[in-house]
Amino acid sequence: MYNFRLPVFCASLCGAVLISIGTMAQTQPPTPSDPPQNWHTLDLKTDGYFGISLNPAYEFVKGKKSKTVLVAIIDSGVDTLQKDLQGVLWVNPKEKPGNGKDDDHNGYIDDIHGWNFLGGKNGKADLNETSEEIRYYYKLKGKYANVTSAPAGDEKEYAYWLTVKARRDSTTAKSTKELAELQPDMSALMVTNGYIKKALNLGPNASFTIKDLDKINSTNDTLVQSKYVWSLVLQQEGRTATNVSTLKDMSEYIEKLNNDITPNLTERKEIVGDDPDVNDGKPYGNNILKYTDASHGTGVAGLIGAKRNNGYGIDGVADNVHIMVLKAIPNGDEYDKDIVSAIHYAVDNGAKIINMSFGKYLSPHKDWVDEAFKYAASKDVLLVQASGNDNLNVDSVPQYPNDTFLDGSATDADNMINVGASASLADTSLASNFSNYGFKNVDVFAPGVKVTSIDTDAEFNTADGTSFASPIVTGIAALVLEYYPKLSAAQLKQVIMQSATPLKGTMVYKPGTKQLVDFTTLCKSGGIVNAYKALEIASKMKGER
Repeated sequence: MYNFRLPVFCASLCGAVLISIGTMAQTQPPTPSDPPQNWHTLDLKTDGYFGISLNPAYEFVKGKKSKTVLVAIIDSGVDTLQKDLQGVLWVNPKEKPGNGKDDDHNGYIDDIHGWNFLGGKNGKADLNETSEEIRYYYKLKGKYANVTSAPAGDEKEYAYWLTVKARRDSTTAKSTKELAELQPDMSALMVTNGYIKKALNLGPNASFTIKDLDKINSTNDTLVQSKYVWSLVLQQEGRTATNVSTLKDMSEYIEKLNNDITPNLTERKEIVGDDPDVNDGKPYGNNILKYTDASHGTGVAGLIGAKRNNGYGIDGVADNVHIMVLKAIPNGDEYDKDIVSAIHYAVDNGAKIINMSFGKYLSPHKDWVDEAFKYAASKDVLLVQASGNDNLNVDSVPQYPNDTFLDGSATDADNMINVGASASLADTSLASNFSNYGFKNVDVFAPGVKVTSIDTDAEFNTADGTSFASPIVTGIAALVLEYYPKLSAAQLKQVIMQSATPLKGTMVYKPGTKQLVDFTTLCKSGGIVNAYKALEIASKMKGER
């Protein structure tokens, strides 16, 4: 599942509001001030926001020549027509677009900007999946559901069954509880959405923002209450949120919960046609990169390399990148096979950095993923991974994929960076309340709260999540490699780590709690990435590539 946080749903904010709707005050909630749209690029000392000091970074390399860096993103797809990505997307130089042939003989037909490993025939794609523990529960249930001890020779698989069952029971219980809370919330939002649109004289497909709510001046109780509810919801969602995007996100999340409770276990085979438990290296999928779920990947791509200084959208962190799009993340947990295939595709086609804004609790084919990580390392490719959004200590509750290899060959690969999410102000909320953390397994933190990027169909999206923190780090790594192309993947990781000055003595709330801890206990580097410092450090290194 992509590491994109849905704050309204997680807290069931709407539900709490709707319960008290009849007794609420007739005043609207004050609108909290959002940080600047580009806060993640700003400098703490100069601007007062704990961004990555991007302007000083570009001053540092002013006048120097850069070399284009190919970055792959394994994600939910991308809107390839987004204006801010034109000229930025990778174009396969050996493939002739639209001729229906595999011109470069790599097994993928018309893979112009990348590939869709969730694709099938007739333009279809496996967009909605359940959690990994649900899939494997049903895979092993017939063999072990009525067994109380491990059959001879199956001790390892039986132990895994117990892990899967425990995780499945936890997931279904959580999903059932959330679904019971969210379904009436969704119904209420749909009804109040109608009242608001009628008051604003909007058509059935029109959208409104929090600013539009100010246009409603009415003493009608129903309309006042509807306005109050949507004010709270849109405040929580961020500056770019609309009723349409909110309802879409909520609908997708409810669909994910339903998939956990009553999963469709045949959709993968019906659409993609392969066996995800067989890693045979045979090509599968299609070349369509934009479906209805492409919002997440579009935002990730924008943060890394959206066109800079073009007067539109946002400025990406890196100014000279090509982005390869690899669609492998559904609404639900990704398949290990797809991640392996995507990594191999990226490496074989020349990517030097791969962004991975996704994760899950179980990895039944972790040995396959470990091999792909090692393959990337052998080709000097850096992997940047989002840590996850469950405010968990991943030193004790592992998330996948990770670089603790099953064969014991590594517990901290030198070509992988794991990223937590930080907020805009240097106060007790600096470590986001949702971010995973871990002194051993999370390497750095980066901006991931109310971060704004581009979206599909010329829209914009402000969101929370380590999903957005990770591409900011990827962008810094790409920027460094542009100007210092001889640095190896291991050196890039070293540069990123050293750029994050340890925040020793900075007391922050441990994610998900009100317990104050030293920031340095939350990740290995003890700090937040800094583009300027990264370039400064890189300038003094002798490249190993």
